[in-house]
Amino acid sequence: MSALTWVSEGGRRLDSEISARAGVSRAAAQKWLDAGLVLVDGQARPKNHQTRQGEVVTVTPPPARPLDAQPEDIPLCIVYEDDALLVVDKPRGMVVHPAAGNEQGTLVNALLAHCGSSLSGINGVLRPGIVHRIDKDTSGLLVVAKTDAAHLGLSAQLEAHSMEREYRAVVHGRMRESEGVIDAPLARHPVHRKKMAVVPGGRRAVTHYRVLEQFPRFCYLSCRLETGRTHQIRVHMASIGHPLAGDPLYGPARGLSIGGQCLHAAVLGFTHPVTGEFLRFVSPLPDYFEALLKKLPTL
Repeated sequence: MSALTWVSEGGRRLDSEISARAGVSRAAAQKWLDAGLVLVDGQARPKNHQTRQGEVVTVTPPPARPLDAQPEDIPLCIVYEDDALLVVDKPRGMVVHPAAGNEQGTLVNALLAHCGSSLSGINGVLRPGIVHRIDKDTSGLLVVAKTDAAHLGLSAQLEAHSMEREYRAVVHGRMRESEGVIDAPLARHPVHRKKMAVVPGGRRAVTHYRVLEQFPRFCYLSCRLETGRTHQIRVHMASIGHPLAGDPLYGPARGLSIGGQCLHAAVLGFTHPVTGEFLRFVSPLPDYFEALLKKLPTL
């Protein structure tokens, strides 16, 4: 894998900046730092180094190990593809990448069958090509990088909050305002480690929401992500008393039994990292979502 170089805007920990700019976990960034694979203005720096504006950061990722995930002939809904990237409309119920308990049947397994070795290696052997994720039971659009250069360019847009990501959601209760902004920091829940929570000192998270339709006991929303933290929309909406319908983790104990949260990544827009063209994609609501909308007036 070729070296990655950028000019820092400063003001953050080095491991955090590497994580954001290279699109890898902070743990992976720290391993690269410990292995001496990162230079700042030509010098090694500790992981807690506070970057300064104008510093040149160079990362030389380690050689890729043989792929742990295996190709599987799983149908994919590909809405766009070229030599640098592809955009996939992920179905509900599909896990994005292999992990404990979900080693097969994931989007990565399907991508390996479709693309072969033509996927970015920046995010590791279990997540080749994966720039950003959506939850297993969330349907909709995500972009996948075929090359390291495309991956770095897309990750930079995520870091700069310039990638357009708009979701459709059904939440419990009627909203008092027709639109609003939730600006609340998120971190791992201090007790329930599988959950995220609004935690003072957590990573800044911002969700913009707009009411599309009110129902007697539910509301249909558009949610636009300014940031993209784990479970962001699910946690933010629950934090203001409007958890997502069907959400088994953040919803009420006696919520709707619909196979998971009602959340769909409907709009994805970004600047192509190679051509500079702005691309925008819209995914229609899937059948499960449409069926619930029809039932809401009577629930």
